[in-house]
Amino acid sequence: MVAATPSEFGLHNREVKLPGGSVEPFPGQSTESLPTRSTEMLNKVELKRELGLFSAVNLNVGCMIGSGIFISPSIALERAGSVGLCLVIWAVCGAISLMGALTFVELSSVVPRSGAEYSYFLEAFGSLHKFWGPLPSFVCAFINVCILNPTSTAVIILTFSEYVCHPFAHQMSGMTPESQDMVKKMIAIVGLGLMTVINFMSVKLYVRMQNIFSVCKLVVCGIVILTGVVLLCTGETENLSKGSEGSAASPENLALAFYGCLWSYGGWSTITVITEEVKKPEVNVLRSIVITLPLVTAVYLMMNVAYMTILTIPEMVTASAVAVVFGDRMLGVMNFIIPVGVAISTFGCALNNQFATARLCYVAGREGHMVEAFSYIHMRRLTPAPAVLLQGLLAFLFIISGDIKSLIDFCSFLVWIFYGFAMVALMVMRKTKKDASRHYKVPVFIPVLVILVALFLCLVPIITDPTPKYFLALLFIGLGMILYVPLVYHKFRPKWMSE
Repeated sequence: MVAATPSEFGLHNREVKLPGGSVEPFPGQSTESLPTRSTEMLNKVELKRELGLFSAVNLNVGCMIGSGIFISPSIALERAGSVGLCLVIWAVCGAISLMGALTFVELSSVVPRSGAEYSYFLEAFGSLHKFWGPLPSFVCAFINVCILNPTSTAVIILTFSEYVCHPFAHQMSGMTPESQDMVKKMIAIVGLGLMTVINFMSVKLYVRMQNIFSVCKLVVCGIVILTGVVLLCTGETENLSKGSEGSAASPENLALAFYGCLWSYGGWSTITVITEEVKKPEVNVLRSIVITLPLVTAVYLMMNVAYMTILTIPEMVTASAVAVVFGDRMLGVMNFIIPVGVAISTFGCALNNQFATARLCYVAGREGHMVEAFSYIHMRRLTPAPAVLLQGLLAFLFIISGDIKSLIDFCSFLVWIFYGFAMVALMVMRKTKKDASRHYKVPVFIPVLVILVALFLCLVPIITDPTPKYFLALLFIGLGMILYVPLVYHKFRPKWMSE
């Protein structure tokens, strides 16, 4: 792909519509190089407030219920050691996610811009110091766009591959584990390519596909929950009656169990990534959070109970696709419904993750914190084409380099570093922006508690199990800090970055 230019990829984020309809070029661009019909195109690609309360709730639910609940139950149960402790951890993780989401509601009222943590860090710390102030926001953008979100996409699309392969488990049984892993990764790469094409081609196509995937997701969850209710009513409680027998005692296992569960709740901050596109954000952001988190927590608890009514602990722990094993046991000849539905669901979640990351590229590009080309929009397709292609390439690299469990631990570690820092940003703005409009304000103990949770989740695994994946995550943060000095602080731009 050739280097992007404004004339090829449409309107650069620094072009400004002036009174009278003219367009001001960004620094260094001549007026001759401005795109034709610039004013008309500006009106088309401008972010508009089109998401009402229902759409906001649907977006949050769609982002949260993805791959996690279909694969994390086995990971969480293995590390928790007992069904009782596992269910408690799922409930606690729901409460932690709700508290974190409520603090983001306050942050979004003080900083009513898209970008979530990136925008909050920039507003809270940007003006405090010439060098250190913008650093957290740049590192946040760099890690999310280049590391965290592509890794999340890789996890979700690998889960998609697991469920696609399950109906063919008998045919694959004669293959070596290495060959099976290779086949799954090849299927994941094909799915990633299709997903990238959809996001590259059309926003309308993305919306249509996402609506279909959301329906499939809810159908699968409903089937699992309804089956579990029937089993409970018929007295299938043997596995659940074991309670806390065999519970994990080590802080390391508890932290890793929380990682698995919190991964499933990931996505609760999505609505704050696109605040600029929500109608009446001062009320609808809060309402969507208050509706979504209890709903998803209830769904997750009921699905785990359903799994545990029929599957023993060893069966759940060894299952790479626990929902499919559940379907095989309970649905007979209709067992294909679960893997097909989950595959479609996880594909839609990965599609949504890639779509949202392009928004972060856009917001970071407005501040000059991303490569210039990644803030361009394709003139004909009206999609952030360069950013989409970047996300596809990076997710490809993570697919071929890791397994699901390691990638989940890696992602969760990075996510909670930024969540904890977002709580610090909230406390800072309580001091520096006392007079700012706040449509909602959380009690001070909530951000303090979330900070303590973040410290526990980030420090305990490093202290008790100092594996390379955690130090690799810290290395990426260090790389972001190094890149900040020439690219942002000194505003050095190699020619290839601004062509």
